[in-house]
Amino acid sequence: MPTPSMEDYIELIYNLMETKGYVRVSDIAESLEVYPSSVTKMVQKLDKDDYLNYEKYRGFTLTAKGKKIGERLVYRHELLEQFLELIGVDKENIYQDVEGIEHHLSWNSIDRIGDVVEYFKNDIDRIEELKAVQKRDE
Repeated sequence: MPTPSMEDYIELIYNLMETKGYVRVSDIAESLEVYPSSVTKMVQKLDKDDYLNYEKYRGFTLTAKGKKIGERLVYRHELLEQFLELIGVDKENIYQDVEGIEHHLSWNSIDRIGDVVEYFKNDIDRIEELKAVQKRDE
């Protein structure tokens, strides 16, 4: 299983590949606010652990294993954003909160949060009832 730091890299690489079609070390360094040399070290580690294929001076691509993990990490991030929005967390707090908690939850917890999100989204009245409870408690 990848470490939280590895997860951040895989998630970012996956997103960049999906949006730009390619990824450069400088893109990652800029996004994560780290030195390019740190990115290169992590890319080499991800290559060694079979999350991506890295060729020095030529770039890298995610392996099937890396792509699968990337998809799951993006799903987790988006689900947690939906969940926090659903329960009424202020929009300006959501991104930082997700970044703070996403690596600390088990996949079992993520799946149960997915169930809760689905439960509320399947009936708009449930969301309205939750909002009424929140207003009452303010």
